[in-house]
Amino acid sequence: MTFSLGIVGAGQFSGQFAKLFLAHPGVSEVFVTDLLPERAEQLASAEGLSGTFPSYEAMLESGAVDAVAIFTQRWTHGPLVVQGLNAGKHVYSAVPMAISTEEIAAIIDAVRATGLTYMMGETSQYNPATVHARNQIAEGAFGRLFYAEGDYVHDMDLGFYEAYQYSGGEDWKSTASYPPLLYPTHSVGGVLGAWQTHAVSVSAIGVRDDRGDGVFDKEVSQFGNDFSNATALFEVAGGGSFRTNEFRRVGYPSHIRESRFRFFGTDASMEQIATVALWQDKKGVKDISELLEPKPTMSPDDPSLQHIAPDLRAAFTSGSAPVHDRSRLPREFDHLHNGHEGSHHFLVDDFVTAVNTRTLPSVNAWVAARYTLPGIVAHDSARQGGARLDIPDFGDAPEA
Repeated sequence: MTFSLGIVGAGQFSGQFAKLFLAHPGVSEVFVTDLLPERAEQLASAEGLSGTFPSYEAMLESGAVDAVAIFTQRWTHGPLVVQGLNAGKHVYSAVPMAISTEEIAAIIDAVRATGLTYMMGETSQYNPATVHARNQIAEGAFGRLFYAEGDYVHDMDLGFYEAYQYSGGEDWKSTASYPPLLYPTHSVGGVLGAWQTHAVSVSAIGVRDDRGDGVFDKEVSQFGNDFSNATALFEVAGGGSFRTNEFRRVGYPSHIRESRFRFFGTDASMEQIATVALWQDKKGVKDISELLEPKPTMSPDDPSLQHIAPDLRAAFTSGSAPVHDRSRLPREFDHLHNGHEGSHHFLVDDFVTAVNTRTLPSVNAWVAARYTLPGIVAHDSARQGGARLDIPDFGDAPEA
Protein backbone atom coordinates (compact mmCIF):
# COMPACT_ATOMS: atom_id res chain seq x y z
CA MET A 1 0.00 0.00 0.00
CA THR A 2 1.31 3.44 -0.92
CA PHE A 3 0.16 7.06 -0.90
CA SER A 4 1.15 10.32 -2.60
CA LEU A 5 2.55 13.25 -0.65
CA GLY A 6 2.74 17.00 -1.12
CA ILE A 7 5.61 18.97 0.44
CA VAL A 8 4.49 22.43 1.60
CA GLY A 9 7.41 24.83 1.79
CA ALA A 10 10.64 24.33 -0.17
CA GLY A 11 13.01 25.87 2.35
CA GLN A 12 16.25 24.71 3.95
CA PHE A 13 14.70 21.85 5.89
CA SER A 14 12.18 20.30 3.52
CA GLY A 15 14.62 19.21 0.81
CA GLN A 16 16.26 16.66 3.09
CA PHE A 17 12.88 15.18 4.00
CA ALA A 18 11.63 15.20 0.39
CA LYS A 19 14.47 12.84 -0.48
CA LEU A 20 13.54 10.45 2.33
CA PHE A 21 9.81 10.48 1.61
CA LEU A 22 10.49 9.79 -2.06
CA ALA A 23 12.76 6.87 -1.19
CA HIS A 24 10.31 5.24 1.22
CA PRO A 25 8.56 2.24 -0.38
CA GLY A 26 5.28 3.35 1.23
CA VAL A 27 5.18 6.60 -0.77
CA SER A 28 4.33 6.57 -4.48
CA GLU A 29 4.85 10.20 -5.55
CA VAL A 30 6.07 13.45 -4.00
CA PHE A 31 5.00 16.94 -5.12
CA VAL A 32 5.96 20.38 -3.76
CA THR A 33 4.59 23.90 -3.45
CA ASP A 34 6.11 27.11 -2.10
CA LEU A 35 5.13 30.79 -1.90
CA LEU A 36 8.20 31.37 -4.09
CA PRO A 37 7.53 29.21 -7.18
CA GLU A 38 11.18 29.17 -8.21
CA ARG A 39 12.13 27.42 -4.95
CA ALA A 40 9.52 24.73 -5.57
CA GLU A 41 10.84 24.23 -9.11
CA GLN A 42 14.42 24.00 -7.85
CA LEU A 43 13.53 21.36 -5.25
CA ALA A 44 11.45 19.33 -7.70
CA SER A 45 14.30 19.36 -10.20
CA ALA A 46 17.02 18.59 -7.67
CA GLU A 47 15.22 15.62 -6.09
CA GLY A 48 13.31 14.29 -9.08
CA LEU A 49 9.89 14.99 -7.60
CA SER A 50 6.67 14.41 -9.53
CA GLY A 51 5.81 18.08 -9.95
CA THR A 52 4.89 21.40 -8.37
CA PHE A 53 1.72 23.29 -7.51
CA PRO A 54 1.26 27.07 -7.65
CA SER A 55 -0.26 27.16 -4.15
CA TYR A 56 -1.21 25.07 -1.13
CA GLU A 57 -4.87 25.48 -2.05
CA ALA A 58 -4.21 24.17 -5.56
CA MET A 59 -2.38 21.19 -4.11
CA LEU A 60 -5.28 20.36 -1.78
CA GLU A 61 -7.87 20.72 -4.55
CA SER A 62 -5.96 18.75 -7.16
CA GLY A 63 -6.76 15.23 -6.00
CA ALA A 64 -3.13 14.34 -6.73
CA VAL A 65 -1.99 14.00 -3.11
CA ASP A 66 -3.25 11.86 -0.25
CA ALA A 67 -1.14 13.55 2.42
CA VAL A 68 0.82 16.75 2.99
CA ALA A 69 4.04 17.48 4.88
CA ILE A 70 4.22 21.05 6.16
CA PHE A 71 7.64 22.72 6.36
CA THR A 72 6.60 26.37 6.45
CA GLN A 73 7.68 28.99 8.98
CA ARG A 74 7.15 27.91 12.56
CA TRP A 75 4.29 30.25 13.48
CA THR A 76 2.17 29.22 10.46
CA HIS A 77 1.67 25.51 11.12
CA GLY A 78 -1.60 25.41 13.07
CA PRO A 79 -4.01 26.84 10.46
CA LEU A 80 -2.28 25.00 7.60
CA VAL A 81 -2.63 21.68 9.42
CA VAL A 82 -6.37 22.20 9.99
CA GLN A 83 -6.79 23.25 6.36
CA GLY A 84 -5.08 20.06 5.21
CA LEU A 85 -7.09 17.76 7.48
CA ASN A 86 -10.37 19.40 6.48
CA ALA A 87 -9.43 18.87 2.83
CA GLY A 88 -9.17 15.13 3.53
CA LYS A 89 -5.37 14.87 3.70
CA HIS A 90 -3.18 13.13 6.26
CA VAL A 91 -0.75 15.68 7.72
CA TYR A 92 2.88 15.61 8.79
CA SER A 93 3.97 18.89 10.37
CA ALA A 94 7.35 20.25 11.32
CA VAL A 95 7.58 21.66 14.83
CA PRO A 96 6.00 23.35 16.64
CA MET A 97 2.45 22.03 16.46
CA ALA A 98 0.98 25.54 16.81
CA ILE A 99 1.47 28.77 18.75
CA SER A 100 -1.75 28.99 20.79
CA THR A 101 -4.03 26.79 22.86
CA GLU A 102 -6.84 27.52 20.40
CA GLU A 103 -4.82 26.34 17.40
CA ILE A 104 -3.89 23.12 19.21
CA ALA A 105 -7.53 22.47 20.14
CA ALA A 106 -8.54 23.03 16.50
CA ILE A 107 -6.04 20.42 15.29
CA ILE A 108 -7.22 17.83 17.81
CA ASP A 109 -10.85 18.53 16.88
CA ALA A 110 -10.03 18.12 13.18
CA VAL A 111 -8.20 14.83 13.78
CA ARG A 112 -11.20 13.53 15.75
CA ALA A 113 -13.69 14.69 13.11
CA THR A 114 -11.81 13.37 10.08
CA GLY A 115 -10.17 10.24 11.48
CA LEU A 116 -7.06 11.15 9.49
CA THR A 117 -3.43 10.80 10.55
CA TYR A 118 -1.64 13.77 12.08
CA MET A 119 1.97 13.65 13.22
CA MET A 120 4.37 16.30 14.47
CA GLY A 121 7.96 15.62 13.43
CA GLU A 122 9.73 16.18 16.73
CA THR A 123 13.37 15.22 16.27
CA SER A 124 14.00 14.77 20.00
CA GLN A 125 11.64 11.79 20.00
CA TYR A 126 14.58 9.90 18.48
CA ASN A 127 17.44 11.83 20.02
CA PRO A 128 19.81 9.09 21.24
CA ALA A 129 19.67 10.37 24.84
CA THR A 130 15.88 10.27 24.80
CA VAL A 131 15.85 6.80 23.22
CA HIS A 132 18.26 5.46 25.83
CA ALA A 133 16.40 7.07 28.74
CA ARG A 134 13.10 5.72 27.37
CA ASN A 135 14.56 2.21 27.25
CA GLN A 136 16.00 2.50 30.75
CA ILE A 137 12.75 3.85 32.17
CA ALA A 138 10.86 0.94 30.61
CA GLU A 139 13.23 -1.45 32.39
CA GLY A 140 12.88 0.36 35.71
CA ALA A 141 16.59 1.21 35.83
CA PHE A 142 16.10 4.72 37.22
CA GLY A 143 13.89 3.56 40.08
CA ARG A 144 11.33 6.31 40.55
CA LEU A 145 12.07 9.13 38.13
CA PHE A 146 11.45 12.47 39.83
CA TYR A 147 13.37 15.13 37.90
CA ALA A 148 14.67 15.78 34.38
CA GLU A 149 16.23 18.56 32.31
CA GLY A 150 16.03 19.34 28.62
CA ASP A 151 17.90 22.10 26.80
CA TYR A 152 17.71 23.51 23.30
CA VAL A 153 20.87 25.60 23.28
CA HIS A 154 21.39 27.24 19.90
CA ASP A 155 23.08 30.62 19.58
CA MET A 156 21.71 32.97 16.93
CA ASP A 157 25.24 33.59 15.65
CA LEU A 158 25.62 29.92 14.70
CA GLY A 159 23.52 29.88 11.55
CA PHE A 160 20.22 31.36 12.68
CA TYR A 161 20.83 34.83 11.22
CA GLU A 162 21.33 33.27 7.78
CA ALA A 163 18.34 30.98 8.21
CA TYR A 164 15.97 33.82 9.10
CA GLN A 165 17.34 35.98 6.29
CA TYR A 166 16.71 33.09 3.87
CA SER A 167 13.12 32.57 5.00
CA GLY A 168 12.11 36.08 6.07
CA GLY A 169 13.15 38.32 3.21
CA GLU A 170 13.56 42.05 3.83
CA ASP A 171 11.59 41.92 7.09
CA TRP A 172 13.56 39.00 8.53
CA LYS A 173 14.30 40.79 11.81
CA SER A 174 10.61 40.90 12.67
CA THR A 175 10.43 37.11 12.63
CA ALA A 176 13.93 36.34 13.93
CA SER A 177 12.56 37.56 17.26
CA TYR A 178 10.38 34.45 17.51
CA PRO A 179 9.95 33.76 21.28
CA PRO A 180 12.24 30.93 22.43
CA LEU A 181 9.53 29.33 24.58
CA LEU A 182 7.18 29.10 21.59
CA TYR A 183 9.70 26.69 20.06
CA PRO A 184 9.71 24.29 23.04
CA THR A 185 9.39 20.84 21.57
CA HIS A 186 13.07 19.95 21.19
CA SER A 187 13.59 20.36 24.95
CA VAL A 188 10.14 19.40 26.28
CA GLY A 189 9.73 16.55 23.78
CA GLY A 190 13.14 15.13 24.62
CA VAL A 191 12.13 14.87 28.28
CA LEU A 192 8.54 13.70 27.83
CA GLY A 193 9.51 11.41 24.96
CA ALA A 194 11.23 9.30 27.59
CA TRP A 195 9.23 10.09 30.73
CA GLN A 196 5.63 9.03 30.18
CA THR A 197 3.93 11.91 31.98
CA HIS A 198 2.79 15.44 31.19
CA ALA A 199 3.30 18.94 32.56
CA VAL A 200 0.55 20.39 34.77
CA SER A 201 1.99 23.79 35.78
CA VAL A 202 4.93 26.07 35.00
CA SER A 203 6.89 29.07 36.19
CA ALA A 204 9.26 30.66 33.67
CA ILE A 205 11.78 33.49 33.49
CA GLY A 206 12.78 35.30 30.30
CA VAL A 207 16.02 37.22 29.77
CA ARG A 208 15.61 40.41 27.75
CA ASP A 209 18.05 40.79 24.90
CA ASP A 210 20.66 43.55 24.94
CA ARG A 211 22.49 43.03 21.62
CA GLY A 212 20.81 46.10 20.13
CA ASP A 213 20.84 44.88 16.51
CA GLY A 214 17.07 44.97 15.94
CA VAL A 215 16.61 41.26 16.64
CA PHE A 216 14.58 40.56 19.80
CA ASP A 217 13.48 44.20 19.74
CA LYS A 218 9.85 44.68 20.80
CA GLU A 219 9.43 47.57 18.40
CA VAL A 220 10.56 45.42 15.46
CA SER A 221 9.24 42.00 16.48
CA GLN A 222 5.94 40.86 15.01
CA PHE A 223 5.53 38.87 18.22
CA GLY A 224 6.25 41.83 20.53
CA ASN A 225 9.09 39.75 21.97
CA ASP A 226 12.38 40.84 23.51
CA PHE A 227 13.35 37.56 25.26
CA SER A 228 16.34 35.83 23.68
CA ASN A 229 16.87 33.32 26.52
CA ALA A 230 14.31 31.65 28.78
CA THR A 231 14.14 28.99 31.48
CA ALA A 232 11.00 27.12 32.58
CA LEU A 233 10.33 24.85 35.56
CA PHE A 234 7.44 22.43 35.09
CA GLU A 235 5.48 20.33 37.59
CA VAL A 236 4.43 16.93 36.20
CA ALA A 237 1.43 14.71 36.78
CA GLY A 238 2.12 12.03 39.36
CA GLY A 239 4.76 14.07 41.18
CA GLY A 240 8.13 15.42 40.12
CA SER A 241 9.40 18.20 37.91
CA PHE A 242 11.52 19.04 34.89
CA ARG A 243 13.31 22.16 33.74
CA THR A 244 13.98 23.36 30.19
CA ASN A 245 16.28 26.01 28.77
CA GLU A 246 15.66 27.75 25.45
CA PHE A 247 18.80 29.82 24.76
CA ARG A 248 19.50 31.94 21.64
CA ARG A 249 22.38 34.02 23.01
CA VAL A 250 24.82 31.60 24.59
CA GLY A 251 28.48 30.66 24.48
CA TYR A 252 28.00 27.01 23.59
CA PRO A 253 28.95 24.81 20.57
CA SER A 254 25.44 24.09 19.30
CA HIS A 255 26.89 22.71 16.05
CA ILE A 256 28.22 19.82 18.17
CA ARG A 257 25.04 19.20 20.17
CA GLU A 258 22.11 21.60 20.31
CA SER A 259 19.75 19.45 22.39
CA ARG A 260 20.90 17.77 25.60
CA PHE A 261 19.17 15.95 28.46
CA ARG A 262 19.46 14.75 32.07
CA PHE A 263 17.28 12.35 34.05
CA PHE A 264 17.37 11.69 37.80
CA GLY A 265 15.75 8.78 39.62
CA THR A 266 15.96 7.21 43.05
CA ASP A 267 18.26 4.43 41.80
CA ALA A 268 20.20 5.97 38.92
CA SER A 269 20.74 9.10 36.84
CA MET A 270 21.92 10.04 33.37
CA GLU A 271 23.59 13.28 32.30
CA GLN A 272 24.61 14.61 28.91
CA ILE A 273 26.68 17.65 27.88
CA ALA A 274 28.17 18.67 24.54
CA THR A 275 30.59 15.76 24.07
CA VAL A 276 30.06 13.44 27.05
CA ALA A 277 27.17 11.34 28.38
CA LEU A 278 27.26 9.49 31.70
CA TRP A 279 25.16 6.81 33.42
CA GLN A 280 25.44 7.02 37.21
CA ASP A 281 24.17 4.97 40.12
CA LYS A 282 25.09 4.57 43.78
CA LYS A 283 28.06 2.39 42.86
CA GLY A 284 29.76 4.58 40.30
CA VAL A 285 29.83 6.21 36.87
CA LYS A 286 29.79 4.71 33.36
CA ASP A 287 30.69 6.67 30.24
CA ILE A 288 27.95 6.00 27.65
CA SER A 289 29.07 8.64 25.15
CA GLU A 290 29.75 6.14 22.34
CA LEU A 291 26.32 4.55 22.75
CA LEU A 292 24.67 7.90 22.08
CA GLU A 293 26.98 9.22 19.36
CA PRO A 294 25.65 9.23 15.76
CA LYS A 295 28.16 8.74 12.96
CA PRO A 296 27.87 11.24 10.06
CA THR A 297 26.41 9.91 6.81
CA MET A 298 27.53 12.77 4.56
CA SER A 299 30.08 15.56 4.49
CA PRO A 300 29.00 19.06 5.55
CA ASP A 301 30.44 20.13 2.17
CA ASP A 302 27.99 17.96 0.24
CA PRO A 303 26.50 19.97 -2.68
CA SER A 304 22.95 19.28 -1.46
CA LEU A 305 23.70 21.43 1.61
CA GLN A 306 25.20 24.40 -0.19
CA HIS A 307 22.17 26.65 0.49
CA ILE A 308 22.32 25.93 4.26
CA ALA A 309 24.49 28.05 6.56
CA PRO A 310 27.69 26.14 7.43
CA ASP A 311 26.95 26.31 11.16
CA LEU A 312 23.60 24.56 10.60
CA ARG A 313 24.86 21.72 8.40
CA ALA A 314 25.74 19.34 11.24
CA ALA A 315 22.01 18.95 11.92
CA PHE A 316 21.56 17.43 8.44
CA THR A 317 24.53 15.06 8.32
CA SER A 318 24.26 12.84 11.40
CA GLY A 319 23.80 9.12 10.92
CA SER A 320 22.50 6.71 13.55
CA ALA A 321 23.78 6.00 17.06
CA PRO A 322 24.33 2.48 18.44
CA VAL A 323 21.26 2.92 20.64
CA HIS A 324 19.04 3.31 17.56
CA ASP A 325 17.24 0.17 16.39
CA ARG A 326 17.35 0.43 12.59
CA SER A 327 15.82 -3.01 12.01
CA ARG A 328 12.35 -1.50 11.50
CA LEU A 329 13.49 0.94 8.79
CA PRO A 330 13.24 0.30 5.03
CA ARG A 331 16.49 -0.82 3.49
CA GLU A 332 16.20 2.08 1.03
CA PHE A 333 17.31 4.32 3.92
CA ASP A 334 20.51 2.42 4.63
CA HIS A 335 22.75 4.72 2.59
CA LEU A 336 20.71 7.93 2.62
CA HIS A 337 21.47 11.05 4.66
CA ASN A 338 20.06 11.34 8.15
CA GLY A 339 19.92 14.31 10.47
CA HIS A 340 19.30 15.77 13.92
CA GLU A 341 21.21 13.03 15.73
CA GLY A 342 19.71 10.22 13.68
CA SER A 343 16.04 11.16 13.94
CA HIS A 344 15.00 11.88 10.34
CA HIS A 345 14.79 8.28 9.13
CA PHE A 346 12.59 7.30 12.07
CA LEU A 347 10.27 10.29 11.74
CA VAL A 348 9.59 9.66 8.06
CA ASP A 349 9.02 5.96 8.68
CA ASP A 350 6.70 6.72 11.62
CA PHE A 351 4.44 8.86 9.46
CA VAL A 352 4.42 6.60 6.42
CA THR A 353 3.70 3.53 8.54
CA ALA A 354 0.92 5.30 10.46
CA VAL A 355 -0.82 6.40 7.25
CA ASN A 356 -0.52 3.04 5.53
CA THR A 357 -1.58 0.96 8.54
CA ARG A 358 -4.07 3.52 9.94
CA THR A 359 -2.42 3.42 13.34
CA LEU A 360 -1.42 6.28 15.63
CA PRO A 361 2.10 7.60 15.10
CA SER A 362 4.41 8.11 18.07
CA VAL A 363 3.95 11.89 18.14
CA ASN A 364 0.23 12.01 17.37
CA ALA A 365 -1.95 15.07 18.00
CA TRP A 366 -2.37 14.38 21.72
CA VAL A 367 1.33 13.76 22.29
CA ALA A 368 2.23 16.79 20.16
CA ALA A 369 -0.05 18.92 22.35
CA ARG A 370 1.82 17.77 25.46
CA TYR A 371 5.15 18.66 23.81
CA THR A 372 3.97 22.09 22.59
CA LEU A 373 1.43 23.57 24.99
CA PRO A 374 3.81 23.69 28.00
CA GLY A 375 6.00 26.16 26.11
CA ILE A 376 3.06 28.36 25.13
CA VAL A 377 1.96 28.63 28.76
CA ALA A 378 5.59 29.08 29.88
CA HIS A 379 5.95 32.09 27.58
CA ASP A 380 2.86 33.63 29.21
CA SER A 381 4.43 32.94 32.60
CA ALA A 382 7.67 34.66 31.60
CA ARG A 383 5.76 37.70 30.38
CA GLN A 384 4.05 37.77 33.79
CA GLY A 385 7.36 37.76 35.64
CA GLY A 386 7.42 34.05 36.46
CA ALA A 387 3.83 33.60 37.64
CA ARG A 388 2.99 29.95 38.20
CA LEU A 389 0.34 28.97 35.66
CA ASP A 390 -1.68 25.81 35.11
CA ILE A 391 -1.19 23.93 31.83
CA PRO A 392 -4.34 22.55 30.18
CA ASP A 393 -4.23 18.94 28.99
CA PHE A 394 -6.14 17.34 26.13
CA GLY A 395 -5.70 13.85 27.54
CA ASP A 396 -4.39 10.68 25.98
CA ALA A 397 -4.97 9.65 22.40
CA PRO A 398 -8.19 7.63 21.97
CA GLU A 399 -7.94 3.87 21.69
CA ALA A 400 -7.52 2.75 18.08
